[in-house]
Amino acid sequence: MSVSVPKAALDFFKQLEKNNNRDWFNELKKEFKAIEAEVKQVYNSIYDTLNTHDDIDKMKMFRIYRDVRFSKNKLPYKTHFGGSFHRTKPKLRGGYYLHIQPNNESFIATGFWEPAPADLLRIRKEFEMDDSEIREILANKEFNSVWGDTFVGDEVKTAPKGFSKDHKAIDLIKKKQYIFIKKYTDKEVLANDFLDDVNASFKAIRPYFDYMSDVLTTDLNGVSLID
Repeated sequence: MSVSVPKAALDFFKQLEKNNNRDWFNELKKEFKAIEAEVKQVYNSIYDTLNTHDDIDKMKMFRIYRDVRFSKNKLPYKTHFGGSFHRTKPKLRGGYYLHIQPNNESFIATGFWEPAPADLLRIRKEFEMDDSEIREILANKEFNSVWGDTFVGDEVKTAPKGFSKDHKAIDLIKKKQYIFIKKYTDKEVLANDFLDDVNASFKAIRPYFDYMSDVLTTDLNGVSLID
């Protein structure tokens, strides 16, 4: 890939962390907009590359402005870039996310951040009925060398309503999010091969996405829910 994350992006956010106020930002807004345009090329490049081996219908790069209306944190600006890539529904499920933040806080994430209640129940029911296929995916060496062998994200303390806390798959069933995260250092983010690594990592998630897409487009009897 010819584009790369500019060092200026990390440097700008380091300064913003120390000066997170409107006066400072407005003075440097022109500089930020130039950096943002360059970083958007990074996200667009990932979008194009993903579409060579997946079906992505849209990319969304999030704005720097924080919604402080319902937050105790009243700082007006985010100190990172974030963007998501949406697989084409209803046949394909799951999503990709890239987070660029200085001080070794960058990461990529994949999976299901906030599954709709019906999808969450369907996933849990699948694991209750048969957890062998997801266990096989998680145990695959090629897969977990990139993404690890367990989900990250929120979970209930014991068991969701209607499920036994003693079920052998309760470690999977009690999850509220089914995501994987891979972290990067600043040096890795600025390296020439960063986007190649991001793409290869996203490509490695496909066995999981293929499985979950099959689960979420069928009922418990395996009958398709889509045309």
